[in-house]
Amino acid sequence: MLKKIILTTISFLLPMLSMADQLTLKENAPKTYVVKKGDTLWDISGIFLNQPWLWPKLWRLNPEINNPHLIYPGDELRLVFDEQGQPMLVKGKPELKWSPKVRTQLKDLNPVETLPLNVIEPYIQYASVFEDEALADLPYVLGSDEGYKSSVDGFYLYIKGNLTLGQAYAIYQKGEEIIDPDTQEVLGNHAVLVGTGKTLREGDIENNMPATLYLDSVKREVRSGDVVMPVYEDQQLPSYYTMQAANKDLIGNIVHSASGIREFGKLEVVMIDLGESQGVKLGDVFTIGRVSPGVVETKQGPVYKNDASRWHRMANKSQSDYDMPMETFGNMMVFKTYEKTAMALILNSTKPIKLKDIVTAP
Repeated sequence: MLKKIILTTISFLLPMLSMADQLTLKENAPKTYVVKKGDTLWDISGIFLNQPWLWPKLWRLNPEINNPHLIYPGDELRLVFDEQGQPMLVKGKPELKWSPKVRTQLKDLNPVETLPLNVIEPYIQYASVFEDEALADLPYVLGSDEGYKSSVDGFYLYIKGNLTLGQAYAIYQKGEEIIDPDTQEVLGNHAVLVGTGKTLREGDIENNMPATLYLDSVKREVRSGDVVMPVYEDQQLPSYYTMQAANKDLIGNIVHSASGIREFGKLEVVMIDLGESQGVKLGDVFTIGRVSPGVVETKQGPVYKNDASRWHRMANKSQSDYDMPMETFGNMMVFKTYEKTAMALILNSTKPIKLKDIVTAP
């Protein structure tokens, strides 16, 4: 019901959404900016634009910035306009006088990234969600060479499955269910990382020969039945994500946080109840919002629905006597997708974000 109300509200905003790909500068956008250590292209674009996900349009190729992914701390950026009146950033001459020592230290730093990849790297290399259909086909732990549960490294684990010799594998336990708050559908299970190891023997399941995995790192007790999956240690992390506004028809909720807490902020990793089956793509940017608390009329005047008497709550089945608006206060970008869920990095927020907060197209 709540999603229907929000979709009705969004339908009135469609003319505005159709302009989502047009660059609009912030009223207080500066004319120049000196890049600092720790900046990302998203952060810098957010200083100038109302829609930071359109940063490629702001960082267009031009003689001054041949590669926007090679901007370094200490570089000065100037806001100019092209012949069509569209804004763009170019390198200017730094007004600050860096000492030779400081200049050398700045240029030794890494170039500015689109996003802090170190935050999302573990979630790219390791699984975060188990879908029940896939679990049945995964290799799993039979036991160890010591004949009991292992909670330290240095064990040999025997795996039912044919593994790749020398390949690094991660060992997981099935965690709590990830549930759609509206339909109560189980979207998957949280994958709990318990350890890592490397294959010493490949195994031959057709002849009932288990594979052997040397357990070289343990985070928690490894148990029989735990599943194993390859670790993509050599997977190339993208230098940047192609960002785009999420499809305007998509609306969902935050259903899980990687940290396990119920409130979170910038650079936290969360899961939403939308995935590949709904058309979610890598780089999709969502706006985060929340419907304001419902208000009901009483003889004593308007009160919040939660503060109303039990009689008023029973008499008024709706959440509110009024269609309270949804206020937005943050943005997130999807960096990993599954069939029914996706993982996103919170890019900015002006207040604490909570589970069940709503995500929509910006």
